[in-house]
Amino acid sequence: MAWIILFVAGLMEVAGVVILNEITRTKKKWLVVLLAITFICSFTTLKIAMNDIPMGTAYAIWSGIGTAGGTLIGMIFYNESKDLKRIFFIALIIVSIIGLRLVK
Repeated sequence: MAWIILFVAGLMEVAGVVILNEITRTKKKWLVVLLAITFICSFTTLKIAMNDIPMGTAYAIWSGIGTAGGTLIGMIFYNESKDLKRIFFIALIIVSIIGLRLVK
């Protein structure tokens, strides 16, 4: 169950980054409240996951999900670079997340 909670924490991190980008693009002040909620949810679920998953592993996976997810969202929805090297390194992050899960 801790691994599912950690995955949710990573998704909340991605949501927060997307909202942060929207704040930058649109200047809508009400999004700041939504940003705070997503980051609070992200840190809270990360904390819960760390009750069963070692800190280093949990943090690496959480930040990896946030990094890869934010980059993929940027590529898909914000027309950011889809360079093959960039995709390769995102794939490395994803493979590393899977590897950390396998070795616990």
